[in-house]
Amino acid sequence: MNISVVIPLLNEQESLKELYDWIAKVMQSNHFSYEVIFIDDGSTDNSWDTIEQLSANNKHVKGIKFLKNFGKSQALHAGFEKAQGDVVITMDADLQDNPDEIPELYNMIVNQGYDLVSGWKKKRYDSIISKNLPSKLFNWAARKTSGVKLHDFNCGLKAYKLEVVKNIDVNGEMHRYIPVLSKNAGFAKISEKVVLHQARKYGETKFGMDRFINGFLDLITIWFLSKFGKRPMHLFGSLGVIMLIIGFGFALYLGIDKLFLNPSGRLITQRPQFYIALSTMIIGTQFFVAGFLGEIILRSKPDRKRYSIKTELNF
Repeated sequence: MNISVVIPLLNEQESLKELYDWIAKVMQSNHFSYEVIFIDDGSTDNSWDTIEQLSANNKHVKGIKFLKNFGKSQALHAGFEKAQGDVVITMDADLQDNPDEIPELYNMIVNQGYDLVSGWKKKRYDSIISKNLPSKLFNWAARKTSGVKLHDFNCGLKAYKLEVVKNIDVNGEMHRYIPVLSKNAGFAKISEKVVLHQARKYGETKFGMDRFINGFLDLITIWFLSKFGKRPMHLFGSLGVIMLIIGFGFALYLGIDKLFLNPSGRLITQRPQFYIALSTMIIGTQFFVAGFLGEIILRSKPDRKRYSIKTELNF
C-alpha cells in the first residue's frame, strides 16, 4: 500500500464526506493504493455515523472510535498503530489542510529520501492576535530548544515514512513535537514544504489560547525527556552535587573560622552562612533522592495504553 491518511477529529461531521471525496479524487488521479483512517476522538455530534456510512460504501475508509475525548496525540497514536502504507500522511479534518499537497509530500518521502516532511502554513487565515503571533513565538522557541529547523511545528499536514510512526511514542499533547520525537528516535532527515492553508469552512476551532501555554510547558517537558529521559540521575545528581559542594564549603568555612580564626566570635547558629550551608545540603540531598526515584520509576513503569477504543471499522 502506498499511502495511509490518518485523520484525528472531534465534532467535524459537516466536513468529513467532502474531505474524503477530495482525498479519494487525489488518490485515484495519481493511481495510489491507499487507506483513510478516521479517529473519532469522542465526538458528540454525528461524526461517527458519517464515518460508518463512508466505511460501508468504500473499503478504503477505516474508523476508530474512542470511548471519550482522549486528545489529539492519543488519536494519532491509535492511527499510527493501524497504518499500513509506505508513507503516512496526517491531516486535520476541518478542510483547512489541502489534500492536493499529498502527491508532492509522498514524492519527498519516497524519491527524495526524507524521513519526515512537515507542512508550513506560510500564509494563514487565522486571527493575527490569538493565533498567528503566539504561533510564531511558539515556533521560534521550539526551534531554539529542539534544534529542529522548522517554521511550523503545529501544522497538522505532515508526511512520514512508515517506520517513523512505528518507532515514536506520541502521548500527552506531544503531537506538536512529532518532528522532535522523530529526531530523538534517530530519524534526522526532516524537511518542510510550504502548503496551502484554507479558511475553516464549517464549525469552530477546538483550540484556544491555552494551547500555547500548554505548548510551552510541553516544550520544556520534551527538552527534559530528550536530554535526561533515560538518565534522570544525570540531571538531579549534578544539581545535588553542586548544592552539596556549596553547603559543605560554607560548613568548612564556618568550622575553620570558629576553631582557629575567631573562636570567641558569634555562635555558628547566629551566622547566616550556617543556614545557607544547612539549606543547600538539604536541597542537595533532595535532588539525589529525586534522581534515584526517577531511575526507579523509569525501570519499573508499565507499558499501558492511554486511551480506550469503543469501535473499529474495516481493520
